[in-house]
Amino acid sequence: MIDAAIVGLGWWGRHLVETAQTSSRRIRFVRAVDSAPEPVREFAGRHGLHLSADYTDALTDPQVQAVILTTPHACHAEQAIQAAEAGKHVFVEKPLALTGADAAHIVASCERAGVVLGVGHERRFEPALREIKAMIADGELGTLMHAEAHFSHDTLAALDPSNWRLSPMHAPAAGMTAMGVHLTDTLIDLMGPVAHLYAETAKQVLSSPGGDVVSVLLKFQNGATAFVSAILKTPFFMRLHVFGSDAWIEARDRVRPEAEGLVDVIRCRAGGSPEAREVASIDAALANLEAFAMAAAGKATYPIPVRDMVHNVAVLDAIRRSVELGQPVEVASG
Repeated sequence: MIDAAIVGLGWWGRHLVETAQTSSRRIRFVRAVDSAPEPVREFAGRHGLHLSADYTDALTDPQVQAVILTTPHACHAEQAIQAAEAGKHVFVEKPLALTGADAAHIVASCERAGVVLGVGHERRFEPALREIKAMIADGELGTLMHAEAHFSHDTLAALDPSNWRLSPMHAPAAGMTAMGVHLTDTLIDLMGPVAHLYAETAKQVLSSPGGDVVSVLLKFQNGATAFVSAILKTPFFMRLHVFGSDAWIEARDRVRPEAEGLVDVIRCRAGGSPEAREVASIDAALANLEAFAMAAAGKATYPIPVRDMVHNVAVLDAIRRSVELGQPVEVASG
């Protein structure tokens, strides 16, 4: 069992605490840090957390073996590096950072300290997506041609435009940090590194500074293409469709990702007809935390490679630059 501190008790931080405290035998939270402790004091007490407003309290607590960061995005790099330098394993909610350079600094700090780095890309743990990856690895799709990935919801639509989750400083390019980085991470996992991309945002309904729609066309180093989109003001929708020369496969969620449910998986091979079946969803956030805890305990290798973590942030940064410049941009490598 790994003892951890949660830093940031917003809605997602509270969700992770409730998930771990009730369902995990690999990780538990013993301390919490929040810049406004009074509103969350009852929650912390109910879950057995020592609560304070000072991040240093978590970093100097000998009981704390790992730090989980659910803080505003622009804070991730500095806080993650501080955790590594304090000898704590560190798990950062997505996005890991906002620039490729910051992501690389986080990775380097963790490697120097000999601590495990995890990131909140729980979609990699979904059974339907693991099935798609296995099909690609086995060559069932043939040559990868194109993918389409969509993740949209209206969960953030009611937020005040001044909220950090809608701020261009913390959340560039409309819904990219809320939703789109999950899609680009998935595509990197399935299709490899991105070479260049073109992105646009639109402001149709919401008054948030960054807009409410983001669309991205990507070209991968292997020659395949993909289209990614995310909308901040529409009912929940999630779909991944991968096209190969010999077959295609689609996964479409039926329910919001935080709830257990079913994913429709449809595949079609050359010369055949589409075949559909249901795949059970899991609590992927819990699976990710437990994979991190297993790695922190030295019992397994964390399954998301650090090169993918850094590359996904480089893609996010390239999307931001493409939106600002209004033109295609190369994705930084290395």
